[in-house]
Amino acid sequence: NRRKKKGDSILENPSIPNPFPELCCSPFASVLSAGLLPKATSRKKQVIKVYSEDDTSRALEVPSDITARDVCQLLILKNHYVDDHSWTLFEQLTHTGLGRVIEDHELVIEVQSNWVMEEETKLYFRKNYAKYEFFKNPLSFFPDHMISFPSETNAALSHSGILQMFLSSSTYPEIHGYLHAKEQGKKSWKKLYFLLRRSGLYFSTKGTSKEPRHLQFFCEFSNSDMYMSLTGKKTSGAPTNYGFCFKPNKSGGTRDLKQLCADDEQSRTCWMTAIRLLKYGMQLYQNYMQPYQGRSGCSPLNITPMRSISENSLVAMDFSGHRSRIIENPTEALSVAVEEGLAWRRRGCFRLNSHGSPIAMSNMGTSIHRSQSWFHHKISREEAQRLILQHGLVDGVFLVRDSQSNPKTFVLSLSHGLKIKHFQIVPLEDDGKLFYTLDDGHTRFTDLIQLVEFYQLNKGVLPCKLKHYCARIAL
Repeated sequence: NRRKKKGDSILENPSIPNPFPELCCSPFASVLSAGLLPKATSRKKQVIKVYSEDDTSRALEVPSDITARDVCQLLILKNHYVDDHSWTLFEQLTHTGLGRVIEDHELVIEVQSNWVMEEETKLYFRKNYAKYEFFKNPLSFFPDHMISFPSETNAALSHSGILQMFLSSSTYPEIHGYLHAKEQGKKSWKKLYFLLRRSGLYFSTKGTSKEPRHLQFFCEFSNSDMYMSLTGKKTSGAPTNYGFCFKPNKSGGTRDLKQLCADDEQSRTCWMTAIRLLKYGMQLYQNYMQPYQGRSGCSPLNITPMRSISENSLVAMDFSGHRSRIIENPTEALSVAVEEGLAWRRRGCFRLNSHGSPIAMSNMGTSIHRSQSWFHHKISREEAQRLILQHGLVDGVFLVRDSQSNPKTFVLSLSHGLKIKHFQIVPLEDDGKLFYTLDDGHTRFTDLIQLVEFYQLNKGVLPCKLKHYCARIAL
């Protein structure tokens, strides 16, 4: 037997089995090679830079054929985030004030190849809860006055019926309505009647006429990408803040943009959603369904989270007496859980602040919320609206911030019905104790955490429950 030379390993001798195969690669490498990045070693790699909300960035070496979803999965793993299928890569054109969510199936390197030197373009990693919301509630995305169906189709269609028409290769609903269009090479905007058909986007040269001789071609989508205006009226001089445009691949700059502007958010959302469905069709549905593949018997519209074994084995216990006992009454168990959850706020002991220094409970009610992801310290109303818009105008997207008009109060900013509404949280003193309220003192809370937790479970005076909080993601 020859002696093992220095540098030889078990892996180099196939006759000797490796007793610890799981130690040959990192946990990330095993996951990525199995699903996200198959055969990564045989493919050409490139470096991309991804930014977070605070403009810090992370450089990643990825295969040239990596998709946007794969990049998101990689960042989720590296940062130990929870994958709730709302993570996205966002392409932002800084100088022109445009941005778009990159579709999950798009190749990131191909997206970057369309960037031009004159434009500062960045990739952001962030959440967007509205990415596939139209699959869950299509009727709210396509109002009756903007959509027409083929004559042989019944006027009243179910949720699934509308989606089937959009995804079908033979039929397609017609979207129609007024839009402001910026004339090519001019600063002026003109209001025209537009129609979206499978062959592209058209406008009528004679009022609302749909006759072929009055329809003029405006744009098709196979060789261009659709962007939302992030700066409203400021950059383009648009008549409203609800702008969007089409940018040809590898275009020379702003002169090639085909810019449009809607009168309200509902109209813009309808146009942009219909165009996404027209351009990508079944690919969008496959992107939406992909996170649910492998879960047999689970519908993406009705998923019940599974309880873990350890969670199922937990029982409610009472340790207040000399001997512990199991609480079998569900009502009593719930009452005890609520009391214990709030007891720490009433205790007179000391806690540590963010810097590790002890602070008394009497001072915590006015500062403890600053550690919460949903709280944003000293941001403006405009900044709050921008953050919520980035996260998607889905009912229940919210954040809490300081009030600029009254330094003693706070503001709850909430998305509902494709609009952003603001509710003032007022401090109230009663019998020497400080409370917070949204409804003139009818419902009182000892701190903002308690207030948010209540409205996450109860609608109360709000138009909807608090569902998704806006957080500044760090990389």
